[in-house]
Amino acid sequence: MTSATVSINESRMGPDGEPSSNARTVHMDVFDETKFRSVLSNYPTGVTLVTATHDGDPVGLIIGSFTSVSLNPPLVGFLVDKRSSTWSRIAASGSFCVNVLGHHQEEVCRLFTGRSPDRFTSIGWQAKRNGMPVLDDVIAWIGCDIDRVEEAGDHWWVVGRVLQLEAVSDSPPLVFVRGGFGHASA
Repeated sequence: MTSATVSINESRMGPDGEPSSNARTVHMDVFDETKFRSVLSNYPTGVTLVTATHDGDPVGLIIGSFTSVSLNPPLVGFLVDKRSSTWSRIAASGSFCVNVLGHHQEEVCRLFTGRSPDRFTSIGWQAKRNGMPVLDDVIAWIGCDIDRVEEAGDHWWVVGRVLQLEAVSDSPPLVFVRGGFGHASA
């Protein structure tokens, strides 16, 4: 990594409640996106398909950043690229379903990372609460209402309030690590 010096001018509220300006110089490393991706690819992530219904049509996108956030209240979260056109349709629905893919569903993942407009016609699924698609043969699903969406760099941090959930199979989950698919076992 190379280094650079950056000047930052921040506007803040002073202790007297009046705006004040604080100019400072910060030393930062120039960021190498390729190295970042390469290093982080060593950490395996589960593969999920986040689905919803928008204007009567099912929509879905693959997410690898899904996580549990809180038990009380029950919250889950994931990160989604701000450039995603699918996310805007899911967000407009106000709710979503996280489908946890099993090791046998690599082709489902590939289908939803591609550009096919008719993704849901080639897989089996059922509509649950608010029409949210739950795929046949997933290992678990979690139905949520959108609790909040916050900016996180070039992504949105999406938090959902869990309203329904079911573990439907004890098959190993599909994972993505070092640029390829695998499965986890306990």
